[in-house]
Amino acid sequence: MIKKIEQIIEFLIWESRLVIFFAVIASVFSAIMLVAIGCYDVYLVAEEAFHAFQTKETYEAFHKDSLTHIISAIDSYLIATVLLIFGIGLYELFISKIERAERNNKSSKILVISTLDQLKDKLAKVIIMALIVTFFKYAVNFKYDSVQSLIYLGAGILMVSLALYFMGKGHESKIKDH
Repeated sequence: MIKKIEQIIEFLIWESRLVIFFAVIASVFSAIMLVAIGCYDVYLVAEEAFHAFQTKETYEAFHKDSLTHIISAIDSYLIATVLLIFGIGLYELFISKIERAERNNKSSKILVISTLDQLKDKLAKVIIMALIVTFFKYAVNFKYDSVQSLIYLGAGILMVSLALYFMGKGHESKIKDH
């Protein structure tokens, strides 16, 4: 009797991992929505491009707005990438390996995830890139009207550069370890 109860509890505990499937579906759906949002941003730029070259004033306004929309699109695509990698990683870690991804030699190895550390590393890289793009978007729209604001911009650029440098160093050390 106790052995049977233990088997039932173990079955329930093991099968409870399937609740992660809801997170997988939500992540993939969110990624699709963000790609659509990014494409809409690009569409807005393309639509405005036809009217932008009429006068110098309309071109300057278009240039600033288009840069913001394109950077927003890139940001949306990067966050969609994070969500897609996250969803696929959760699926592979908790539910089942995706055999098609492992069989397909042409597919990117970024989507094949076998450990939580691999998922974390892949997500961290894409998140850092998304943060850099967001910084760039705000840096483009910021008004630099004092020396202090330029110093802040320089400090921000230095921080971004250091983040990229250390991210590259971490990748180099992992390659040497393998």
